[in-house]
Amino acid sequence: MIIALLVIALTMLSFNLRYGAGRGFFSKIVLEAVAPVQKGLSTSIKSIRDSWLRYIVLVGIEEENKKLNKKINELKAVVIQYQEGYLEAQRLRKLLSLTDDYNYHFINARVIGREQAALSKTILIDKGTIHGLKVGMPVIVPPGLIGRLVDVSWHASKVLLLIDENSNIDAIVQRTRMQGIVSGAGSRGFILKYISKTQDVQEGDVIVSSGMGGVFPKGLLIGQVSHVDRLEASLFLKINVVPFVDFSKLEEVSVLASSEKKN
Repeated sequence: MIIALLVIALTMLSFNLRYGAGRGFFSKIVLEAVAPVQKGLSTSIKSIRDSWLRYIVLVGIEEENKKLNKKINELKAVVIQYQEGYLEAQRLRKLLSLTDDYNYHFINARVIGREQAALSKTILIDKGTIHGLKVGMPVIVPPGLIGRLVDVSWHASKVLLLIDENSNIDAIVQRTRMQGIVSGAGSRGFILKYISKTQDVQEGDVIVSSGMGGVFPKGLLIGQVSHVDRLEASLFLKINVVPFVDFSKLEEVSVLASSEKKN
């Protein structure tokens, strides 16, 4: 309808201009009829053009956002790699600091596997006999003892962790020098056994290796007393010990290849 009116109006305007007839009043009528139509067309064209330009801009912004997000993810990956390298360097620095106190020949290794069954707590490390490892050697991390080698092959070794229920170690209450046996208790940490009910053991007491038995050097940190029970039916105290080491986060360890402590 609008197009038809526009055609008629343009035809009349052309006729009017060509023949010069009714140039005053009639011309005004034609212009009045044509102007709204042309205005509407101009507005529609402008609206379409603006919408198209906005679409082009939005497409450009979306593409730019994709590129920026990709770059951000790449930078995040780089930052994570640097953080992991930094944390590993910190752990190794702590290992070196710990080993500086002893005349041991330390062999550093990485944890490459673990067995965390209900009754078995062991880890696998990436060093073996060709690196000088032997069954029975103690294994430590900052801040203390974690276990001993129980199986050694050419390039790998198995470590029996102190929290394993088959693990037992001669120990001393650091404050009183009272001796006992620390046994693994799995997720509950350790149990300190064979200390008489008459002895003075308190929560917070530090437990260290005694050096008895010739397997573990004397003075290595084991854990801290968390609870003491004096049961009437027992001759000994029931002592719970919390490990100093978080056994769920072992990544690098040091194997002790000698047993002479520095003066």
